[in-house]
Amino acid sequence: MNQTVVTRFILLGFQDCNNCKGFLFIVFLLLYAVTVSGNLLIIILVAVSQSLSTPMYFFLSHLSSCDLLLSSVIAPLMMDTILTAKESISLSGCIGQFFLFGVLATTECLLLAVMSFDRYVAICNPLRYSSIMDLRRCIQLVIWSWFMPIFVMLTLAIQMGRLDFCGPNVIDHFFCDLAPILQLSCSDTTILEVQDFVAGLPLTFIPLMYISATYISIFAKILRIPTTKSRQKAFYTCSSHLTVVSIYYGTLISVYLSFSKDHPSNISKLLSLLYTVITPLLNPIIYSFRNQEIKLALFKLVNVLKSKY
Repeated sequence: MNQTVVTRFILLGFQDCNNCKGFLFIVFLLLYAVTVSGNLLIIILVAVSQSLSTPMYFFLSHLSSCDLLLSSVIAPLMMDTILTAKESISLSGCIGQFFLFGVLATTECLLLAVMSFDRYVAICNPLRYSSIMDLRRCIQLVIWSWFMPIFVMLTLAIQMGRLDFCGPNVIDHFFCDLAPILQLSCSDTTILEVQDFVAGLPLTFIPLMYISATYISIFAKILRIPTTKSRQKAFYTCSSHLTVVSIYYGTLISVYLSFSKDHPSNISKLLSLLYTVITPLLNPIIYSFRNQEIKLALFKLVNVLKSKY
């Protein structure tokens, strides 16, 4: 029977920046406010604008929901850690944060793959786009993207809850990631690490390989388009999604390649910030600035609100 001695963990956060914690708190608070506002705006625009009632924007609204939740799981506790220097979190709360983070990070990978499939059908098979990307299929793809990570992460979270923690209880990070938690366990974590690799790696990197394959086909199709204007238009419809994929996977891969098993470095923390805080901030900005339909929908919504008030 497990005898868990440690029931709370201490998150060190950014302990090297104690002299500038006020400045850091304000910066992250502003970033979080902009992230919430930007992603919420896209969700509202897609919900109320008829011009955005297409599969691409349906998937985009779910990506924005995922970014909004991911940022909310990480940012508030991180800001609290900055103010208190050493934030205390219960064992169940730490496992809960890891579970939600894992679900949302994996869901984002799957949603990006679904969005690449949508662009592939739109460009490579435009005549059958409406029949392939019907409402039923779009809903099915979104459901799989949300619920598959829940089942996978739930098994990991249950296994983590069975581990013994005998001390120390200090996590040198700003959130409860898997590796720092396992380092503190006095149980054998081999099976859990193998389970994480076997279950988590395919859900993360198979979508990346699929995205790469679809874009190879997309670029091959675009290069065969006879007119320059049509080629530019086709590439423009993919540019925002490709930019988001590059940023998200670039930072996600970098943080796990640079992560030291003995101790998470400041570089790892910085890279973790990029895909937990900065990427959810950038996604709505990238889609807003590079998409005329979203700009037009926002302009119409503002005019409607002005006329009413």
